[in-house]
Amino acid sequence: MHKRHFLAGTALAGTALATAGMARAQGTARPAAAGQPTLLTVGGAIAKGNRGPLDKALDQMLAKHKVQFATAFAFDSAALQRLPRVSITPTLEYDGKKHKLTGPLLATVLAEAGADLKAPLRLGLRAVDGYNAIVSLADVQAYRMVVATHLDDQPMALGGLGPQWAVYDADNLPAFKDKPLQERFALCPWGVYYIDVAVQG
Repeated sequence: MHKRHFLAGTALAGTALATAGMARAQGTARPAAAGQPTLLTVGGAIAKGNRGPLDKALDQMLAKHKVQFATAFAFDSAALQRLPRVSITPTLEYDGKKHKLTGPLLATVLAEAGADLKAPLRLGLRAVDGYNAIVSLADVQAYRMVVATHLDDQPMALGGLGPQWAVYDADNLPAFKDKPLQERFALCPWGVYYIDVAVQG
């Protein structure tokens, strides 16, 4: 993966505060399991929403990453776990070993938020460190990208590769399998917390 450019100081130091702020900012429009923190937010060209617009005062990390939305769909852990799950076993660039990654397909997450899976969509996959991978819906579907929540059957932690990792099984994809290991996952941000959905012009 290309070296990720970390934002200065406050964005990372304020991760915990930002997560709490996102949950508070939802007001009466909370995810299905009220009282649980939001782990993943989907905004932009979606037909469903369960929270209001970005609050620059309380959605600190989103604001620092210059995210904007009028409405969005917020997923907590329970909401993600309710979606149908798949497992992949790619060789990871970090230790050169195969690992089991489990979670819903990214396309399933988008459909749950009301994205039109027949439209020519462009997705921005935003990670907690500011890394933003741009990928088309067509590629997401072709690569069967997963929003992994578990690594080797254990929940992924914030501070590791989680709590979510948008990832594919690079070992079995013609576009990636013959590339050097460190070049296979540029489209796969770990710590993904926001997905921007846009219709390609």
